Amino acid sequence: MIVGEAPGFNEDLKGVPFVGQAGKLLDTLLQNVGLLREEVYVTNVLKCRPPQNRDPLPNEVQACAPYLQRQLALVQPEVVLLLGRHALERVLPGQGPISRVHGTMIEKDGITYVPVYHPAAALHNPLLVPDLQKDFDNARQYVDRVRRLKPPEPAVPLEPEQMSLL
Repeated sequence: MIVGEAPGFNEDLKGVPFVGQAGKLLDTLLQNVGLLREEVYVTNVLKCRPPQNRDPLPNEVQACAPYLQRQLALVQPEVVLLLGRHALERVLPGQGPISRVHGTMIEKDGITYVPVYHPAAALHNPLLVPDLQKDFDNARQYVDRVRRLKPPEPAVPLEPEQMSLL
């Protein structure tokens, strides 16, 4: 699962997260570690775009918090990439600035979180791209490690249950 900050202009128009330039970079970063967008659930802390694309206000984050919590509960991710400081602060408050914790693995409530720079930050500062790629490489290793440690899923019965006509 990937959690970003809020929809941008293109995302607001299309109703889909990360479809603009930051989304293209996100797709490239995922492809570089052998993942496709279709294999990852992508969402944002805020569900609508703040006016003039400003930083989210605390009351906006709080208003959207139940939606993000429900998404986490439904998706039950093994690893969550937190894109940028707003996602980090919302999901793991008090962990520190993104510049200090990016690329690290933080375990909480049975989920592995990996804070990384936001792709939009790397578009504004290309010097962040190598760090961002390294963080995605690390995240892929965390996903592989978590999957190796996870017990196998129980077998699903092959025969469907007979339904009654009554």
